[in-house]
Amino acid sequence: MSATPGRIAFATVVAFLGIAPFLPMAGMKQYMLHVVIQIFIWTFIGQAWSLMGRFGLVSLGHGAFLGIGAYATTLLWNFYGLTPWIGSLVAVALAVVMAFLVAYPCSRFGIIGHYFALTTLAVGEVVRLLIIAERDWTGGSLGVTLKAAGDASFIALQYADKQVWYYVGLVLWLAGLWVWARLDRSMARAAMEAIGEDETAAASVGIRVTRFKLWLTVLSAALTALGGVAYAQYITYVNPETLSGIGVSLRIVFAVVLGGMYSLLGPTVGTALTIALSEWLRIVFGVKFIGMAETIYGLLLVIFIIFLPAGIYGSLADLVRRRRRPAAAPATA
Repeated sequence: MSATPGRIAFATVVAFLGIAPFLPMAGMKQYMLHVVIQIFIWTFIGQAWSLMGRFGLVSLGHGAFLGIGAYATTLLWNFYGLTPWIGSLVAVALAVVMAFLVAYPCSRFGIIGHYFALTTLAVGEVVRLLIIAERDWTGGSLGVTLKAAGDASFIALQYADKQVWYYVGLVLWLAGLWVWARLDRSMARAAMEAIGEDETAAASVGIRVTRFKLWLTVLSAALTALGGVAYAQYITYVNPETLSGIGVSLRIVFAVVLGGMYSLLGPTVGTALTIALSEWLRIVFGVKFIGMAETIYGLLLVIFIIFLPAGIYGSLADLVRRRRRPAAAPATA
């Protein structure tokens, strides 16, 4: 496989990220690592959502899968002492079952477009309300804190050193890119594009619509639950408002749409920008002008989505391709 400029640039970025925790950061090392870890984990979650979103399966209920992943491992550890390494398998299995229960009826009965989005939205809210209702287990709306297992524990997957979580996040980010790229180069991409255009026409040429949609939804849900596990283990605190329901689902969607859901690095760019913007606004406004940071954050997202429908990274990539095409045409002729 020949080395292209894109591959060389990507390898350079990965190499830089690999040594970044050892670079001097002017006394802000822990804070910067915290921000980057969040970017890695939430990018992985956004990549999982974009596997569906780019093919027209717009889900507004991924907070349900995220909450299932986070709460399953937390509660299994707190009440039964079950290691998150096993708890994550249980969490992914529960998310897969939930995805199947949602995707199969929708596929069989032709629930698509806005109706599919509303169905997933309802599922996300049901999971959030269920978490709040079972307050004896989940802590209700106050959330629940992960029981501490010491400064560093491989069994409990708890580490005080942020460098460990930095590399965990880096591996998750690279794994999300790998899954996205594999799907992009597979025959499933052509099938899902045909299904996204017209399900009836796709079925008429032999594409198994229900199987492909079900498979993609289950894959997206499983990865999202895994992201929820990682986030809960890192933050050591879970809350229904930040890990389930419509709020967190829209956060995932906005970040991916902002960066560009149709490009490999779109979710990364969108997530990095949204987290950096929210952190900057939080520092600038602090406790003054309560609600102003969220208002500006929302307005900027609306502006970007209106004027850059392909996302920031997607729009820049399209611009570069358009400029290269006229230059390559005379040479080809």
